[in-house]
Amino acid sequence: VEGPDKKTEVVLLACGSFNPITNMHLRLFELAKDYLHETGKYKVIKGIISPVGDAYKKKGLISANHRVTMAKLATKDSDWVEVDDWESSQSEWLETLKVLRYHHQKLLSPDPTNSLQNALPLTKPGRKRKQEPNRHEPIKKKNQSPDIKSVPQVKLLCGSDILESFGIPNLWKSEDIAEIVENHGLVCISRAGNSVQKFIYESDVLWRHKNNIHLVEEWITNDISSTKIRRALRRGQSIRYLVPDVVRAYIEKHNLYSPESEDRNAGVILAPLQKNASDSKN
Repeated sequence: VEGPDKKTEVVLLACGSFNPITNMHLRLFELAKDYLHETGKYKVIKGIISPVGDAYKKKGLISANHRVTMAKLATKDSDWVEVDDWESSQSEWLETLKVLRYHHQKLLSPDPTNSLQNALPLTKPGRKRKQEPNRHEPIKKKNQSPDIKSVPQVKLLCGSDILESFGIPNLWKSEDIAEIVENHGLVCISRAGNSVQKFIYESDVLWRHKNNIHLVEEWITNDISSTKIRRALRRGQSIRYLVPDVVRAYIEKHNLYSPESEDRNAGVILAPLQKNASDSKN
């Protein structure tokens, strides 16, 4: 039926360390959902939290097992945000683009075999691509357009720090950034007065796809970060009301954050920097 029901369905995907998950992480989903619904064009049907795997090698990163468990505890009362442990269970670090592709593929075919074979680029109409071996087309093309309206869009939900990290040499591949903003889109939560728009203006690829980047200003400012939570815990200070109570209880029970845990991966180069730097040399 034409009319108000013709909204594009959206799945919001947040990737990151979640070390630990905080109230601010959960708040990002609510802010993004409100914003997209207020445009009148979108209907958010699901939020997915995808913690990064241990192979990311970030300093102070505790085991994925604990981070996934805390995220599941934090979202157990949510009727629309859930945790997916596919990314965290991979033995190697995965680019964010591959995680986006995987979740898009999962929406196309409800029973994806959990392999990177399915994490292939989205095709846009008019762009020919060589047929990969063993690739099955999950959906018959209607009207010759592979971008079927009935398949929800998977958009990357992030804070302004992620968007600005696109500018860090070797952290992201430029073709990955292009595919993320062109084929999926970003919903970026920025603090009021943040200069994210200036950053988009200064990047040709972001500017080209700026209509696919939704900037959501957060007027009720909230400066909670996982780094600050870990610092408070190392100093024996309270983190109550900064993380969900169930997460706080879990951290205390397992004595998760300490000066020792903060030194994990100290001196180790972050996985994307290692991989992309070696790729650019070859």
